Amino acid sequence: MIGYHEIAALLPHRFPFQFIDRVLEFEDGVRIVALKNVSINEPFFRGHFPEQPLMPGVLLCEALAQAGALLVHRSTDGVGLGRVCVLAGLDRARFRRPVLPGDQLHLEVILLKRHRPLWKMRGTARVDGQVAAEADLSLMETERNRRP
Repeated sequence: MIGYHEIAALLPHRFPFQFIDRVLEFEDGVRIVALKNVSINEPFFRGHFPEQPLMPGVLLCEALAQAGALLVHRSTDGVGLGRVCVLAGLDRARFRRPVLPGDQLHLEVILLKRHRPLWKMRGTARVDGQVAAEADLSLMETERNRRP
């Protein structure tokens, strides 16, 4: 299991934009399952939507991308020190059920192929075993202090 400190060492994101709380499963170069505890205290719930809080779909995709970046960083043949993965493309995104305060979001990302600097993945976000969102992701590796 990978906890907060290792996640913070690998990803450049910080609160309120770090969407991975813990890594539950990891298969080197193959697959990762991460956890995001969705709290009513998330800043986006104040405006999306105050009377019926709902996690925005774009943030579900960002959470999947962060899980994918962790897969790449932790894999033996992944991204090295001083480099990061940024979201470069999103295809076939579908939103199947709302993600609400109190939900536990399980983020599964599977590596489909890599052709450096691009990494192609398939991500699925689930709540209580039900698919909440799914998308094909393209991540691009770049230098940590350089914008793509």
